Amino acid sequence: MSERHRIAVLGTGIMGAAMARNLARAGHDVTAWNRSRDKAEPLTADGIRITDTPAEAVDGAHAVLTMLHDGPAAADVITRAAPALAPGTRWIQSTTAGIDATTELAALAQRHGLVFYDAPVLGTRAPAEAGQLTVLAAGPADDPVADAVFDAVGAKTVRTGTDGAAGSATRLKLVANSWVLILTHGIGEVLALAQGLGVDPQDFYALIQGGPLDAGYAHAKGALILDGTTAQTSFGLDTAAKDTRLVIEAARAHGVRLDLAEAGAERFRRASAQGHGDEDMAATYFASFDE
Repeated sequence: MSERHRIAVLGTGIMGAAMARNLARAGHDVTAWNRSRDKAEPLTADGIRITDTPAEAVDGAHAVLTMLHDGPAAADVITRAAPALAPGTRWIQSTTAGIDATTELAALAQRHGLVFYDAPVLGTRAPAEAGQLTVLAAGPADDPVADAVFDAVGAKTVRTGTDGAAGSATRLKLVANSWVLILTHGIGEVLALAQGLGVDPQDFYALIQGGPLDAGYAHAKGALILDGTTAQTSFGLDTAAKDTRLVIEAARAHGVRLDLAEAGAERFRRASAQGHGDEDMAATYFASFDE
């Protein structure tokens, strides 16, 4: 690393905590805040300072990374942090917030003189912990502070534009998420049907192995289902339901009908009602059965 930066991470759930650790491992001075402080406290073992308020976390920061539940949460937290934010601070907004919320967050950044980056990421727990996320980034190019953050948390940065307010990174993220969600529901239904028909799931995997129908994602999510380990959450089902809503809202606003996304939203609703909301999104499998 050529230069040490002070980075504030607001939101230390599965993704935010992993990103904070990788920023610290890259040699940066990291502070972090989370609504539930006890969930952030383990980060102290990585040399990360935990604060009681967002304003304390961002005081003196060169960049602020937000990884929160949704757009309104990100707006609320940055508003609370605003008194301690210096003009010119980079705001790397990695929450999956949707198109309209990203526009609102960019306007909030402008009001406070912040340099706004629309920067959602692709990946779940394992790639986040390994610093192997794919960062989708829209914002000023060749900024050493922002680039240092992207390099610490991701294996690849995909540049989608130089204006974060345009939301080009968020738009690409929603398209990518629609594919991820389709694959998740697909393997859930396939394994449910195999169980119902008395077919050995391994016969299905052997059938598609190495061919055009194969997909690494089907093996990864299917393993959670078959091993009964959906409680080992890589990406939460209720969070996936939120992302589904954002995909559907964006599609409707642009005159696109997404029948599979609509059906997937209902599967997530049923699985959550059965008590699987905090489990991995692979728990969509359970929506195929009456529990």
